[in-house]
Amino acid sequence: MDLHRVRTNGIETTVTTAGEGPAVLLLHGFPHTRHVWHGIVPALARHHRVIAPDMRWTGSDAAGGYDAGTLAADALGVLDALGEDTAAVVGIDAGTTPAALLALRHPGRVRRLAVMESLLGTLPGSGDFLAAGPPWWFGFHAMPGLAEEVLTGHEAAYLGWFLAAGTRGRGVPAAVRDAVVAAYTGTEALRRAFSYYRELPRSARQIEAAVRARRLTVPTLAIGAHPVGDALARQLRPVTDDLTSHLIEDCGHIIPLDRPAELLSVLEPFLRR
Repeated sequence: MDLHRVRTNGIETTVTTAGEGPAVLLLHGFPHTRHVWHGIVPALARHHRVIAPDMRWTGSDAAGGYDAGTLAADALGVLDALGEDTAAVVGIDAGTTPAALLALRHPGRVRRLAVMESLLGTLPGSGDFLAAGPPWWFGFHAMPGLAEEVLTGHEAAYLGWFLAAGTRGRGVPAAVRDAVVAAYTGTEALRRAFSYYRELPRSARQIEAAVRARRLTVPTLAIGAHPVGDALARQLRPVTDDLTSHLIEDCGHIIPLDRPAELLSVLEPFLRR
């Protein structure tokens, strides 16, 4: 694997690359770093050039730009900087909306789209998942200044809860845990991460505008686990020309850490079609 510092869309971020072949761009979520993909990169790199950037909130000190549109532009800039005209784009959690927006806005640059364990803004289809309201941390993170003030000094415990819940208690490798804690420690690091949540209304409007303007035409794979399940597939089905969906049983939210082999069994055939 190779490490790069890549300048894109007014920021500089760290990008891991591995392998040769058609590009696959991996966009992580919260509270992740590019290390969330460590269990699947070696297998994907046998047939692809794998590109795994740190997203803006973990890879830069940007004061703003945490809406999905800007994050999609960041991703496109990574491809440009690395000389890739097209890529299959894979997003999880907070990486899903920018991945989908990239495919909607620039279908000529995205060969295939795989998204997992997230909702696409307020598109219809997520009613069952949201019947009891959104996850508790969405409101907490969205309050400007509050979450970072409360959590500074307690980052490891807070992040550890997400890592445990996201793997249904099975845990994550120490190196991944340490990378996550390092990336999200400190008031400013937390503020950047929570800025994604504070931009969710704008990101939802961007998705709504994009699907009003055009359908999602690239072949798309929606992967669900616990807790999102098939809600993402239900949102995508009315606006997508070529949709495949798959549920991974007994799998936590952070699929590439909890069930990497099962994820590869679905993802690899889709990417190689």
